[in-house]
Amino acid sequence: MTFWIRTGAVAGIALLACAPLSAQESTNRVAAKTDWSVFVEDNPKECWGVSSPKKVENSRDGRAVSVQRGDILLFVTYRPGSAEGEVSFTGGYPFAGGSTVTVDVGGTQFEMFTDGEWAWAASAADDSKIVTALKRGADATLTARSSRGTQTKDTFSLMGFTAALEEAEKRCTN
Repeated sequence: MTFWIRTGAVAGIALLACAPLSAQESTNRVAAKTDWSVFVEDNPKECWGVSSPKKVENSRDGRAVSVQRGDILLFVTYRPGSAEGEVSFTGGYPFAGGSTVTVDVGGTQFEMFTDGEWAWAASAADDSKIVTALKRGADATLTARSSRGTQTKDTFSLMGFTAALEEAEKRCTN
C-alpha cells in the first residue's frame, strides 16, 4: 500500500507504525523523538518525520459528533534534490472539494491546499515558513472540513519535532 505525497511515496507500513496505540513496528523506522518518529525509504531515497495527533475533535453544526476516520498524520518529508522539508497532512477522510486546511501554531496561521485525503503547503517557501513555526511551537492545530461537512480539529504535540526533522534531513543529505 503506497500513498503519494506531492512527488514521492510513503510506505503504508509507516502509517501503521505511527497510529496511536499501534503495536505495529516498521522495518524502516529509524528513530523516535518524543512524539515524532523518523522513517527512511531507500528506493527512491526519502526521509520523513511523522506524528499522530494528541487531541481529535469532530463537529457538525457546532455539536461534537462521533465519526470514523482513518490515519490522521502530519508529515515533513525530505528527498535528495527535490524536497527540503515538505509539509503534508492526511486527515483520515476525503477533504471537501476546494477546501483548505488551516495550520495554527501559537496563533500564527497557515493554509494548505487539499486533494482527496491529503493537504500540502502551496510552495517550498510556504513549507519553510510552516517548518520554522513548528520548530518554535509547542503544538500545532490543523482544522479542516470533510466532504461530508464534518469540521475536524486535530492537535499535534511538537515535542521532539526539531530532533526528528534534523534526523530525517541528515539521513537524506548523506
